[in-house]
This record gives sequence, structure tokens and C-alpha cells, in this order.
Amino acid sequence: MADAASFHIRRATPADIPALHALINLSVRTLQAQDYSSAQIEGAIGTVFGVDSQLIADETYFVLEATSESEKKIVGCGGWSKRKTLFGSDQRDGRENSLLDPLSDNAKIRAFFVHPEWARRGIGSQLLEACENAASEAGFRGFELGATITGERLYRARGYQAIERIEVPLSNGASLPVIRMSKKRLLGRLNS
Repeated sequence: MADAASFHIRRATPADIPALHALINLSVRTLQAQDYSSAQIEGAIGTVFGVDSQLIADETYFVLEATSESEKKIVGCGGWSKRKTLFGSDQRDGRENSLLDPLSDNAKIRAFFVHPEWARRGIGSQLLEACENAASEAGFRGFELGATITGERLYRARGYQAIERIEVPLSNGASLPVIRMSKKRLLGRLNS
């Protein structure tokens, strides 16, 4: 089925939220298990890892659907933000929803998750390219993100540089290592 599928990227809608919750939970529990402990994963699901409905409302969150003869399925999601919050879901404390200035601030690349059956097939790269292009069209000259250990490999391969490593405290007493990364556009194109 996976090889015969066609792909389509579209903006996420509120109707996608239940499917996004399921995708995020499966993606985190499966793909990040090699890099984070079960305590870190369970403490982060719903706060650090979860749906951010502000991205959907801002129309800056995308889903990638795989369509085959028998079904249409969301196999990846990710977005960009014109707001200050670097990462986290609706349930995360300390959100900063004020708007960024495209001329002086970096757009935030946010909330990338891929279905485990579709991992390492270019889903994340396609979504990232769509987000960078959309943010560039909105006037942003650079991008910033909070990468998981698992996601850091994708972002490095796409030209992002680590700025700092931070520990995000979780409600269960664990903490989650996150890598703050950035990338700038060069002369009208992205450096990669």
C-alpha cells in the first residue's frame, strides 16, 4: 500500500484534531522511544507533544495525506508559526502568543510528527519545505525550532544549526532534552 500511495499536503482543519492526537501519540511512543525514557515520553505527551490549535486557527499547520485505492490517511503533520511560542501543545504552560516581526524575528517551525509506518520516506522533509516556503512568503527571513533528539537528525540534514540545548521540566518530575536550532535564508533562497 505505501508504495502505491500518492501524497497531498494541505492545511489542517479543526476536523483533523482527533486524527492528529492519534498520530502524535503513536509517533512519539514509537519513534522517540529510542531517544527518550518512558517517563519522559509520558510526561511530555499532551503538553510538549500535542496539538496546538492556534497553529490550525492561524492556517499555518499542515498535514500530509497518503491516498491509495482503498484509503486516505494522514501520515505526517507539521507547521510554522508567526507567534513567539517555540514548542508545545494547547496544554503547555508559558505559551507566548504575541506575534513575531518577520523582519527581525525567525518564524517558528513547530510540531512535526510522522506515522511510524511512513518514517524515513521523506514525509518530514516535504512538510518542512512547505512550512519554510509558506513562512518565507509571509516575509520571514529565518527559522527557529525546538528539536527533539529524534528530530535533530532531520533538521541538521536540512541546514539547521544547534543554538543551545535546553531541559524542559515535565509535570511528572522528569525533564525533556530539546535542541534549539535555527536556519537563515541566503539571497532569496534557503541555505541548506
